[in-house]
Amino acid sequence: MKRIMTIQDISCVGKCSLTVALPIISAAGVEAAVLPTAVLSTHTQFAKFTFCDLTGEIQPISDTLDELGITFDAIYTGYLGSFEQLGLVSDFIDRFGKSAKVVIDPVMADNGKLYTGFTPEFAKAMAGLCGKADLIIPNLTEASFMLGVPYQPDYDEEYIKALLKQLAGLGAKEVALTGISFEEDKIGVYSYSKETDTYAYYANKKLPLTYHGTGDVYASAALGALMRGFSTEDSLAIAVDYTLRCMEKTAEDPDHRFYGVNFEEALPYYIELLNR
Repeated sequence: MKRIMTIQDISCVGKCSLTVALPIISAAGVEAAVLPTAVLSTHTQFAKFTFCDLTGEIQPISDTLDELGITFDAIYTGYLGSFEQLGLVSDFIDRFGKSAKVVIDPVMADNGKLYTGFTPEFAKAMAGLCGKADLIIPNLTEASFMLGVPYQPDYDEEYIKALLKQLAGLGAKEVALTGISFEEDKIGVYSYSKETDTYAYYANKKLPLTYHGTGDVYASAALGALMRGFSTEDSLAIAVDYTLRCMEKTAEDPDHRFYGVNFEEALPYYIELLNR
């Protein structure tokens, strides 16, 4: 069985970060080890939440895992909340990433704006971390901030291809831009492989809805597929289909929680996709 290490925060209630990464990766038949960067009572979309920073635990945990000789087939990072965490995760990748696939989801922005607490300087530092990755999965906003270019919501295919090449210039072997849409009723992922100099695009139905945490669902599902032996192109497509099904299940549920998607109900479909 493959084993991955995922490094991000966890909310006691709230469908994002480790709360979705653990079950989705486990459903793929892959062992999910965790290095939590913070513990929250609920995620930040709630009116009130507690926050416990675990930055000080990252180094001791890393040292202990190293002393025990534990290795990983993949390292997957999500939301990282400070420059110090970026540095510690960079060190973790140096230590454990020699034989592991490194997947970075640079969670820090959306819809043309950085999340609260982040700065353009942080985005540049995140770009440096992305240089150590095998695969990075930003959205268009995150890509724009990392490259220091204006956010451009109106784009064509040539613009996206050029942006992907610029992102690959940061150092990652493969780059995937999520939330890309060239038609009103479709949305998907556009990717680029630096090693083969090839592009791929896959889209599925676009719903007139948005839900918190779908980016974390997407990245976790893509990694699970990668660890099951699917190509990057196929893994990214599987994640598109699964995320759509999660959103559909949520829309069908009159009692769905406001704070995330019904990804649990869609797990049988994800497993079906992986077993095809």
